[in-house]
Amino acid sequence: MDEYLSEKEQWEALKRWIRENGLWIVAGVAVGAVAIGGWQWRNAHTDKVNAQASGKYEQLLQAFGRNDQSGGLAILGELERDYASTPYLDQGRLAAARVYVDNKQLDKAAQELEAVMQHSKDKQLALVARMRLARVQIAQQRPDNALATLNGVDPGAFGPLYHEVRGDAQLAKGNKAGALSEYRAARTMDLAAAGGGDNSLLDLKIADLVGDTPPLAAAAKAPATQTQAAK
Repeated sequence: MDEYLSEKEQWEALKRWIRENGLWIVAGVAVGAVAIGGWQWRNAHTDKVNAQASGKYEQLLQAFGRNDQSGGLAILGELERDYASTPYLDQGRLAAARVYVDNKQLDKAAQELEAVMQHSKDKQLALVARMRLARVQIAQQRPDNALATLNGVDPGAFGPLYHEVRGDAQLAKGNKAGALSEYRAARTMDLAAAGGGDNSLLDLKIADLVGDTPPLAAAAKAPATQTQAAK
């Protein structure tokens, strides 16, 4: 009997707690349902926006591919206006910069590359844009600007390329010793990175400055041959 009364008292206490707190329980469940629904809607919306932006980017590439610069730039404007939160805007700007370079419109190319460098959420893409901007600045006969663009950042895996572009800038300044130092640094880093890739142009740059093939280039021939055989 005592056990029965104890269970009954517990049950009555539970019912009182539900009566007193039931509204908060319902509200909590409702809030949770809204949060889950909002998260699902946001993900679906993001996927939809990215799919639309991807389509626009493909249209941009097609326009540039058929030498329709005005059409490609019009689509880039749509990406800037409607899809600025997507990575396709950065990709579109890089494609536009390439077209500008091909058409000798270096100032406009620099503007697009600088926009990606400063605003991209993708750190690797920002590093690529920075390096390409430095190349454009060298072509504009502004090697000091190119060096300033490349300094003060960690290039990560792009270290060899950054050294090579610095070498190009130093050579443009007439500093052959500085250029050779940068080229050799690039070659050394490339050798350390599992043999690197095709460095024939870099080797030619080094050889041109020292008058013959540098030891680093000769040492790189064997790994390069092995890499090609593996392919």
